[in-house]
Amino acid sequence: MEQYIQPFVEVCTYVFKEFVGTEIVAATPYISEKEVLDKWDISALISLSGQAQGVVALSMKQAVALQLTDRLTRTVHTALDEDAIDVIGEIINIIAGRVKQNLESTFKLIISLPTVILGTKYTVKWPTGRSRLLCIPFTIFEHESFVLSVAIQQMDFLE
Repeated sequence: MEQYIQPFVEVCTYVFKEFVGTEIVAATPYISEKEVLDKWDISALISLSGQAQGVVALSMKQAVALQLTDRLTRTVHTALDEDAIDVIGEIINIIAGRVKQNLESTFKLIISLPTVILGTKYTVKWPTGRSRLLCIPFTIFEHESFVLSVAIQQMDFLE
């Protein structure tokens, strides 16, 4: 399991430091049957396909999304507007793209365009079968948090 967790932790740490200009700290990852995303205000999801399939989701409260958006756009935002949607979508896109590069020695993968969901009244249909939902919580801005949720399974029928 460590071989799958570590690339996500390393990539997230790198992306937030280099692209956002802030440090994050990973907490203890956990396996969940279903990550409850209704406690978050915004989630960005990317699908993976190819020799493995799955979903990667970045979820956070509005306050974190607005701080990230302010940092990257150098303007002040008071609501989850188009800039915030673009920023959170681009962050998950960079994370998924870098993880894809790291896993290419193991799997040939294709990533989708990001989908960003606002609000708390939704359910994510996570891949079923052998995949497990891995949740990696992070601390950001000293006391805020977000979670990266990952469900990936290797496809046996592909070369």
